[in-house]
Amino acid sequence: MNVKNFIVGGIVGGIADFLMGWLLYGMLLKDFFPKPEGSGAENVTFIFLGCMCYGFMMSFIFNQGEGISKCVPGVKLAIGIGLFMSLAMNFFYNMYSDTINWQLVAVDVLVSVAIASVMGAVIAVANGKMK
Repeated sequence: MNVKNFIVGGIVGGIADFLMGWLLYGMLLKDFFPKPEGSGAENVTFIFLGCMCYGFMMSFIFNQGEGISKCVPGVKLAIGIGLFMSLAMNFFYNMYSDTINWQLVAVDVLVSVAIASVMGAVIAVANGKMK
């Protein structure tokens, strides 16, 4: 694994995740998703750190073996990662719910896959530029 590609890909992927999340969840869909009961203000530091962890996870996967350095293969792999990650997180999030709002789950999965696809494109292009 190329460590430089991993680090740069993780950083740009995490920043892309943070910015896309801010745009989609924070601006466009902020009134669509209900806030949990008893929740205070969001801690942007933890949101950013979570985004960076996701970026580094995806960069790690992209840099295994030959490494993904083209946009289309990056988007395809990221769609798979985003789909299964978002499904898993939604299932865990709803495990104690008596009723599940499947519309919220579907929208969250679609938005998560869209964000992941942008992350995949950015990480793959960054990997390609450093070859």
